[in-house]
Amino acid sequence: MTSEPFRTRTFAAVPAHLRPHKTRRGVRVVVTDGASVLLFHDTDPGVPGSRWWITPGGGMDPGETEAQTAVRELAEETGLIAEESALIGPVMRRVVLHGYSDQVCEQTESFYVLRAERFEVDISGHTADEQQTIAGHAWLPLDELDRQSEPVWPAGLAALVASAPDPQSWPGDIGLVEESTVPVSPPRPLP
Repeated sequence: MTSEPFRTRTFAAVPAHLRPHKTRRGVRVVVTDGASVLLFHDTDPGVPGSRWWITPGGGMDPGETEAQTAVRELAEETGLIAEESALIGPVMRRVVLHGYSDQVCEQTESFYVLRAERFEVDISGHTADEQQTIAGHAWLPLDELDRQSEPVWPAGLAALVASAPDPQSWPGDIGLVEESTVPVSPPRPLP
């Protein structure tokens, strides 16, 4: 598959082997008040009933640093205005494959942690795509993340928050992971 630039999605399901493959760099921000974490309930409109939880964040714009992307994405997605100096990290880096019904997104991403008092989330800055896919948001208790009925991405989010105060315990570069509603590689037929 060739890499294509990001553009507005159609959300129409495409056969797995025909989905376009897109690549980008991104930054995610784990916003925590110490007991809970702010997450968005995401969906794939091409897979009715699909739901999972994600942290705020998104793709880097040309010329941006990771910290600039983090504070811009927080402002756009949550309404929170944060200072770059308040970010902890990057606490983790990875390459993630997201298999959606209409595309495959390969994102090289960095995670930062931001400690903040709970605030009222403002989603007025969401993009058209986010308005279609984001089904809500919540402050979920850290000790309940592993018991959610839908996946929480990234896996091990509570441990990531717990590691933030100590740079020696940060996971660092964890390599390639997959978080998909439609697997990136379809299963091979049995002979």
